Amino acid sequence: MAATKIFQSGALAIVDYRCKAGPTDEPFVETHDSYSLSYVRKGSFGCRTRGESFELVTGSVLVGHPGDEYICTHDHHLCGDECLSFQFSPELGEAIGAKRGLWRAGGVPPLPELVVLGELAQSAADGRNNLGLDEIGLFFASRLAVTLSQHNIAWADAGPGDRRRAVQAALWIEAHSDEPLDLETTAKEAGISPFHFLRMFSRVLGVTPHQYLVRSRLRNAARLLAGEDRTITEVALDVGFADLSNFVRTFHRAARVSPRNFRRAAKGDRKIFQDRLAAAL
Repeated sequence: MAATKIFQSGALAIVDYRCKAGPTDEPFVETHDSYSLSYVRKGSFGCRTRGESFELVTGSVLVGHPGDEYICTHDHHLCGDECLSFQFSPELGEAIGAKRGLWRAGGVPPLPELVVLGELAQSAADGRNNLGLDEIGLFFASRLAVTLSQHNIAWADAGPGDRRRAVQAALWIEAHSDEPLDLETTAKEAGISPFHFLRMFSRVLGVTPHQYLVRSRLRNAARLLAGEDRTITEVALDVGFADLSNFVRTFHRAARVSPRNFRRAAKGDRKIFQDRLAAAL
């Protein structure tokens, strides 16, 4: 596991993790040493913690509570994973999430509110926008805390065969998210009926195939808006939205700002997110 610290203050550290482990590597017990939120920007891995097991794919979040033990597994994916991890001091972590139960979640599936912020943070970490990583880290954590307080996210148990199929299907959807996909097409790729595919995918990953498809498109759109100068229409079409108005509505629901204002924020207009951050904390 390669770990690179890219930001450090008294209350927040941000670490870039790159893991090359695969199915032949023996998993081992680890312990969270801080409150942390690790955004999965690439690949996938399994995690067992607090009596639960779940698969984390691109856009998911691993939630860490100080002292909790966990085991990461790589049974279903050959090319490892990459994460951007926000690590909070005890005082800041408790201020953000203790009352909302954030730090007991263990893992969170890809949510529209988080994938756009995760890609904004990654863009800042890569030096492709002018936002402060500490500001984005706080906004990411506060948005996750609010989202979890409003939604009941439950991971269902599933066998290794279903877990493997679901993870491989998610990777395939992600790779083809700019194409017109439907349930029948993705189920055929997985080799099972649409009914069983929908049930299996949702149980293992916590989202439906269509939700994962849309969130993959949103994630890609956020990355393009934060780091490139393509027009809004070009971004919408490039990531797989056939209709501009649908893209604008979908993106606004996720980011709470329009694509245009999201781009303005990425270029350094901090006020766009500062008011929302102050209201969330």
